[in-house]
Amino acid sequence: MTVTVQLPSELTGGKPRELTIPLAGDTVADLMTALAERFSDPKDGLVDAVGSIRDGLRLVIGDRRVASASRDSTPLAHGDHVRLLIARNPGALGGEPADDIRLDPIEIRRYARHLVLPEVAMDGQRRLKSASVLLVGAGGLGSPAGLYLAAAGVGRIGLVDSDVVDYTNLQRQIMHGTKDVGRSKLASAGERLRDINPHIRIELHETALTSDNALSIIPDYDIVIDGTDNFPTRYLVNDACALLGKPNVYGSIYRFEGQASVFWAERGPCYRCLYPKPPPPGLVPDCAEGGVLGVLPGLVGTLQATEAVKLILGRGSTLIGRLLLVDAMEMAFRDMSIRRDEGCPVCGTDPTIDTLIDYEEFCGVPATSRPMVSAEWNITPAELKARLDAGGRARLIDVRTEEEWKICRLEAATFIPLQDLPARAAELDPRDELVLYCRVGIRSAHAVAYLRDAGFERAMNLEGGLVAWAESVDPDFHMY
Repeated sequence: MTVTVQLPSELTGGKPRELTIPLAGDTVADLMTALAERFSDPKDGLVDAVGSIRDGLRLVIGDRRVASASRDSTPLAHGDHVRLLIARNPGALGGEPADDIRLDPIEIRRYARHLVLPEVAMDGQRRLKSASVLLVGAGGLGSPAGLYLAAAGVGRIGLVDSDVVDYTNLQRQIMHGTKDVGRSKLASAGERLRDINPHIRIELHETALTSDNALSIIPDYDIVIDGTDNFPTRYLVNDACALLGKPNVYGSIYRFEGQASVFWAERGPCYRCLYPKPPPPGLVPDCAEGGVLGVLPGLVGTLQATEAVKLILGRGSTLIGRLLLVDAMEMAFRDMSIRRDEGCPVCGTDPTIDTLIDYEEFCGVPATSRPMVSAEWNITPAELKARLDAGGRARLIDVRTEEEWKICRLEAATFIPLQDLPARAAELDPRDELVLYCRVGIRSAHAVAYLRDAGFERAMNLEGGLVAWAESVDPDFHMY
């Protein structure tokens, strides 16, 4: 049988390439034997001085399975595509840059303030130029991280995102401007980053990161920066990085608070060591529901960029094994130690997860952060409009915050904030047809579930909330 093997640049003189390898058997052990015979010189980097396969090798088989070179019994099938990964120098992620990584006179002038720093200097700037970083998300956190990494001279920056620019993004997502509303975020981000630094390479992956494509995208980069805004993708990024031996530079934001860390399973804990399981669906609102101070992602995203640069340079004390907590209102920074959980299913002593799973099922919510409610509990904006126009007596209940209520509301609605609903449920009549709404239908869905459990069998959720109402019923509705 034969398999196709994609080899890293360490084995191919600086440029990755693919080979078709004939095997005598059908396991990883047979593949490694064939590769060891082909690359028997220790200078190639595959074997050590005594001809044994070096430690730190990982194999990605197809799009989902990950194995290590020591897992001899991992089966292979005829025609499998195998990507071989070699762990790099943990001091400076990019290792020593290739001899052909040079700075031209314009770059020397551009990076002059780096070059006079002993901790960076010419060697460090060459490391930055030879390094690669993947940004998962081109929004609040990805914007400042991407801008500063491009300005710093990181030679190859990849972005993964499938969203478009919306007016509500402009308060914090500084990669994009008013002219970009309605455009792909990646088109906007790519244009902006190339303008900042035309000497670097920008790679755009206009797709949502999923279990089906993560192991095809992430292996090509030295570092991953997590700029995600939902739990399924966050656990996906963590698990993929842990399986592939990649550092995951983590950041999160909510209202006035942020968190940052570096999760690198080969040198410390991973995200699951800190948060083994996601919170129950709906417990933690997203930024659209709970709000976020516009400058906060700039602060946290810049911290992520700083950690990435330090990892590339091999300088300073990183956030590996530490969680940095940011309180913007008090302008206070506090860090806490994190230890590897020996029982972690991904990076513990006896891991049980060796491939990517269904993360929406694991988290109990889809990656779009929309609640899972019974279809019969929903009413669309068009259905509600038709019912009201026909003289229906549906009672509208607004479960948003007081600040949101002051911005806009549906006519004749009653204001009962979600947190006050248990105490004020007695004000409602179970015989009435109740239609609860919020901005996008997340909080109101949980309010409907609560009322249904309390015996309000005619409680309904306005599907898509006020955003859907403005889009499909009343385009003049003053939406925020």
